[in-house]
Formats: sequence, C-alpha cells, structure tokens
Amino acid sequence: MDPRTDKLIRRTTMVATCTAAYLLLTADYGPEDNVLIPVRAALKSMEQSVKKLVTGSNKEAGETEKKEKPKA
Repeated sequence: MDPRTDKLIRRTTMVATCTAAYLLLTADYGPEDNVLIPVRAALKSMEQSVKKLVTGSNKEAGETEKKEKPKA
C-alpha cells in the first residue's frame, strides 16, 4: 500500500475512533445512574477548563481591570 494512503487511513481511523468514543461517553442514557457518570463528569470538567483557558476566567479579567483602573 502507498505510504501516503496508509497514513491517511490511520489518521482517519484515529479521528473516527475518538469521535465515536466521545459520542458514546456523552450520550444520554436516561435518568438512571450508570458506570459512565464519573467519566461524563470528567469530560464536562475538562470542557469547562478548556473554555476558561480559551476565553480567560472572570477572576483574571477582574484582576486585570483593577490593575488598569488606578493608572487612569
């Protein structure tokens, strides 16, 4: 098999596997508790951490504003 084709197939398989795992772990299995609740909680925590990292947390924004106000 061509090395480029093999590389493309491996990458596509990795992306598909990660996507399927994410969808299975975050699926709604109803109101009953199940084994995946701790994993779901960890995923939600990770999502919130990434959002805070990307957008900046409110605490950091408030500290920046406080530092800038006395200068004016």
